[in-house]
Amino acid sequence: MFTGLVESMGQVTQLIPEGPGVRLTLKCPIVSDGVAMGASISINGCCLTVIAIDGEELSFEAGEETLSKTNLGKLKQGSLVNLERSLQVGDRLGGHFVSGHVDAVGTVDQRIDDEEWSTIFFKVPRRLTKQMASKGSVAVDGISLTLVDVEAERFSVALIPHTLDVTTLGQRKVGDQVNIETDLLAKYVEKQLQGESDS
Repeated sequence: MFTGLVESMGQVTQLIPEGPGVRLTLKCPIVSDGVAMGASISINGCCLTVIAIDGEELSFEAGEETLSKTNLGKLKQGSLVNLERSLQVGDRLGGHFVSGHVDAVGTVDQRIDDEEWSTIFFKVPRRLTKQMASKGSVAVDGISLTLVDVEAERFSVALIPHTLDVTTLGQRKVGDQVNIETDLLAKYVEKQLQGESDS
């Protein structure tokens, strides 16, 4: 479980094919501090397990399903990713509950920059917008964000300069793919309502 508060960006140093998947190595000075083998790390919102530690570099294995259903399959050497260590009991929850299980890949549909601030619209499958409401929460590439406008097949978020500086969203442009995870509570509410309509 994560909060969607990105601790730092990491950089891809190696991508080694392994069967249908890849071994992914990242340079991540902040997140690697105190991390143990087997720890869960959110990489662009996707929960992966640490399989090797070499100083400031952490390695992970990403399978075929992960590579095809998230934007991790688009990573190249030198790519930047958002990183967050898993939530520990007693930690403050500054964002919202993020599972690290990506629901779908969305696409940057529109970007409106106003000096150092930005509003970005993301195009997503209609099934996801049914789990969204204005002022609710969404995770985009592992970043906990507040929804502004929710339309049939897209939604927008307003980004402050700090978020643009310390996450990959500052570099995102129209057409880029991002990992989307809707709010866990919204999923449960939708499931409950479906159950009531079936009875």
